[in-house]
Amino acid sequence: MTTLPKLPNLPKPHPAPVIDETTRLLTEHYVFPETAGQLTDLLQRRLTQGAYDVDSTEELARRVTADLQSVNGDRHLRLKHHAHPVPPQEGAATLDAMRRDFDTSLGGAPRVELLDGGVAVVELAPMLFPLEWAAEPLSAALTLASSARALIVDLRSNRGGDPEAVAFVCSYLLDERTHLNTMHWHGGRHGEQSWSLPHVPGTRFGGSKPLYVLSSDRTFSAAEELAYDLQQLGRAVVVGEPTRGGAHPCQGWTVHPHLEATVPVGRAVNPVSGTNWEGTGVQPDIPCTAPAALDHAHELAFARLDH
Repeated sequence: MTTLPKLPNLPKPHPAPVIDETTRLLTEHYVFPETAGQLTDLLQRRLTQGAYDVDSTEELARRVTADLQSVNGDRHLRLKHHAHPVPPQEGAATLDAMRRDFDTSLGGAPRVELLDGGVAVVELAPMLFPLEWAAEPLSAALTLASSARALIVDLRSNRGGDPEAVAFVCSYLLDERTHLNTMHWHGGRHGEQSWSLPHVPGTRFGGSKPLYVLSSDRTFSAAEELAYDLQQLGRAVVVGEPTRGGAHPCQGWTVHPHLEATVPVGRAVNPVSGTNWEGTGVQPDIPCTAPAALDHAHELAFARLDH
């Protein structure tokens, strides 16, 4: 009988350096300075009370994350645990994991299918990867679906990603250059606007044929922006469940060999609604369970094409 090797026992974490570095990052980078001050006081108070005297980095991450999200419910504000040591460079932990997902998901477009009635499905998962990686696979998938009579974009398993990829995908689903979003960054006086592209590689599906977006309670961050932008423009019908409700783009910093602090550095404002989906999620136009969303959207498309 073969005995599997045991993972080495990690030393008990020292919480003070982790909390000190996390509060420094909050003060310097969090897009809501007043909330950053409240959170800094809270974390230091909890540290003094011994709330973070735990036996594992995983439990420390859980407790600190709960406290970070306790003031304003910002789901991008986290202390993330990584089982394997992460590089010290800013964002390195996220980038390594992202690249593995990219290589195993056909570049983030794992499914293109033609259903009955000329209705195409393009699944974008597990995330919207940086355009320097994903432009070609996204263009290939959307160009392949461009001649369909109706299109379903499946975001039910998409956990977020790159805002530039959101604009890139929207560019295939609209006819002309369109203002999608404005991002207000930490410390910035002026917003940075996001627009769809005037030209795309490949062929557009366009802005007039029926378009449906599938959502679930796992749809998050940039995937929510894609659904929200298209919904607010009146371009797409969202079918499925309310999404998770994270509208603040974030950056990650390694604060311990197994811990990464993610801090939101911007705030999204939609030009149509004047707000975003933070805390509320994107609300579907046609509510149904996530497993039933594809069949339901197909039925809606088929009925619309029949008339």
